[in-house]
Amino acid sequence: MPKNFKEELFFSLIMAGLMVFVMAGYNVALSDGFSAGYLLEVLKGYPVALVIALILDLGVVGPLAKKLFFTRIFKPEMEQKSLIIGIWISILMVAGMVSLMSAFGIIVTANFGGNLVLTYLHTWIFNLFMALPLQLLIVGPIARKALAAFQNRGSETATDLD
Repeated sequence: MPKNFKEELFFSLIMAGLMVFVMAGYNVALSDGFSAGYLLEVLKGYPVALVIALILDLGVVGPLAKKLFFTRIFKPEMEQKSLIIGIWISILMVAGMVSLMSAFGIIVTANFGGNLVLTYLHTWIFNLFMALPLQLLIVGPIARKALAAFQNRGSETATDLD
């Protein structure tokens, strides 16, 4: 887990960067299929979606998910099981990010459909079914491995300076 803001920012950049890219590709494919302009369409919306995702992750969803976990779900016997803590926080993060980024996607694409509530629920459930396994099985492990390498590089640099 990140130990300071620099590590949190690095971890969030990896996590959000990969999640936004894959989820943008997924949503464009669901909406338009794999047309000739598929990749361009994904790349066109990526920078803005990444900035929004980072702001939401670092400023809203991350702090809220951690607060919710540690005040409502956490039990002292979990303290030794960092994997369980990581999974719980990931689930809460995905639920929050899917909720907000689904709304963002609907607003940006002006995909309000005939019924806004049903359009949102449809988008939310499809995004949740993709984002949760993606985060738990692929992106989360990649981001944690990158963070560990970043932390090790940082500790090696600190010992080199001594």
